[in-house]
Amino acid sequence: MPDGKVLDYARALIARASVTPDDAGCQQWLADRLAPLGFVVQRVDHGDVSNLWARRGSARPLICFAGHTDVVPTGPLEQWHSDPFTPVERDGRLYGRGAADMKGSIAAFLAAVEDFLAAHPQAPGSIAWLITSDEEGPAVDGTVRVVEWLAARGERIDACIVGEPTCVARFGDMMKNGRRGSLHGRLRVNGVQAHIAYPHLGRNPIHLAAPAIAELAAMTWDEGNEYFPPTTWQISNMHAGTGAMNVIPGHADISFNFRYGTASSVESLQARVCAVLDRHGLDYTLTWESGAKPFLTPRGPLVQALAAAVEAVTGITPELSTTGGTSDGRFIAGIADEVVEFGPINASIHKIDEHVGIDELDRLTQVYRLALERLLTRP
Repeated sequence: MPDGKVLDYARALIARASVTPDDAGCQQWLADRLAPLGFVVQRVDHGDVSNLWARRGSARPLICFAGHTDVVPTGPLEQWHSDPFTPVERDGRLYGRGAADMKGSIAAFLAAVEDFLAAHPQAPGSIAWLITSDEEGPAVDGTVRVVEWLAARGERIDACIVGEPTCVARFGDMMKNGRRGSLHGRLRVNGVQAHIAYPHLGRNPIHLAAPAIAELAAMTWDEGNEYFPPTTWQISNMHAGTGAMNVIPGHADISFNFRYGTASSVESLQARVCAVLDRHGLDYTLTWESGAKPFLTPRGPLVQALAAAVEAVTGITPELSTTGGTSDGRFIAGIADEVVEFGPINASIHKIDEHVGIDELDRLTQVYRLALERLLTRP
């Protein structure tokens, strides 16, 4: 049977309607439970965002649990089978917004730390928490601010476990040891506006851009590597014209995105795009925005400890993966030697009737506790 306290913790967090960036008291609830365990709790709030840093001990290694208390909006309430902020148990699952992403993981963090400290009150090293209410939003005043604050104090993290929901088909089947980078481009191709019946008086930017777009879409950017799939390039938005049916547009705006790993660099991708545009003789402007840099934790102490813990609890050897979108691990990697993500099944995240398996909460607690034991109590 599941540990009653981890279920109670998850229910308490879900009941707080912490739609990003509102923390709705989740972090204070957490602080009230960490302080009696010996954690020094500090707030690193910025703007409307709540951030919590808590640390117990001063010795190395420092093992950090990281996550977020904010959740995405509920969507149409009438489509939920129960109130999204009233946790409900049905058919072995706990329903509510944030159950899987990622209040269930925070509940398991807490239960695991309590169990570990009860068994190893004098364990060497230190344990920390880095919690934000700005992961589901713009992510400009959340984890990145705490990382800047820690860096200014000269603090580094030896190993960080992020509780993002990583499992796919069954609990334990996947953990993330890195994430791809995200690079945005905003391209304007200039033409000459004219009456559509007199095309010789205009220059249609859509027609001009089409061969270049086709070339970019067909390009192989890299082959990927052991950890990352090949880089992808996709157009997300394209607009041209005034809305009139008889006007050649004066310009075309195209937004695109790269998802890339360590086989390519930002500079190489930018250079190759510009080379294509220049070769096609386009009159254009292009601006770039880096959404995230890739990060990677190769097989080492944290990957081995967490994978061994998952296997001990589930009997499954988790697949190492860098797929999916971005996470706050991209910020933490700047001050952490190792960053790995592991959490519950992600099939229902951001959906109506989001849920987590009640047994998953118990097994997640066991995984986190065993990982702590391997990292802090074994030579």
